Amino acid sequence: MEQTAAQLAAICLLIAGLKAQQSDEDGGGWSRPSDFRLRDEGPCNIDVLHGASLSHREFVERYAYSRPIIIRGLTDNTKFRLLCSKSSLLEEYGSRRVRLSTANTYSYKKVDVPFQEYVDDFLRPQSADALGSDTLYFFGDNNFTEWQSLFEQYESPPYRLPHTSGAFSFGIAGPGTGVPFHWHGPGYSEVIYGRKRWFLYPPDQEPHFHPNRTTLSWVTETYPYLPEEEAPLECTIRPGEVLYFPDRWWHATLNLDTSVFISTFLG
Repeated sequence: MEQTAAQLAAICLLIAGLKAQQSDEDGGGWSRPSDFRLRDEGPCNIDVLHGASLSHREFVERYAYSRPIIIRGLTDNTKFRLLCSKSSLLEEYGSRRVRLSTANTYSYKKVDVPFQEYVDDFLRPQSADALGSDTLYFFGDNNFTEWQSLFEQYESPPYRLPHTSGAFSFGIAGPGTGVPFHWHGPGYSEVIYGRKRWFLYPPDQEPHFHPNRTTLSWVTETYPYLPEEEAPLECTIRPGEVLYFPDRWWHATLNLDTSVFISTFLG
């Protein structure tokens, strides 16, 4: 009997592993090989380190208050990733309402729709000529009572700053979408599925951008013509990678695929 139980446990682990592998390969069901996606990942001029080679003390001394960093292998969110597959989220949250925000910098319109409706009608590639005020984006504004069971399965980055606690913001968005330049307190961002391109500037170097134009339009119309001294820090992060940005750093994002992502804001 004990051998049978052990065999069943091994089979369950194997099935879970195969499901995780399949989920990663198909983007959790959120994107298919035939779907539209942006190819240009751009350069990466941000430090990229493995969590095993970066102690908490080194993180605080070298990065926490001075510059962004990308950390690989910091946490294992395999289970959370499975729960964020398209089929799992629609089954659990499809009928629940989510709050969408416009993707412009200084003013935000809010719209509440059922999550299933967001996936069916709003989750699509960004139009290159769309204005931020006409683009509805699902990120943050999560109802923590309804989403608590999901967030409880997320293993947030372990490196914290003194006198801060973490608050989660979860989102799903189509290729070409993103948030334009803005700033706030420090935090982490992790991609669960897809790829997300980041652009960052230090607090004393405000980027040139139009507050009602999308990141996609900035990347196509402004970014290619920036003089060298105005070039941003940038990188594209993939599933399992965590980007940390310090307090008051300007940042904008661009989803290259249909992406699922979560941020931990330190406040």
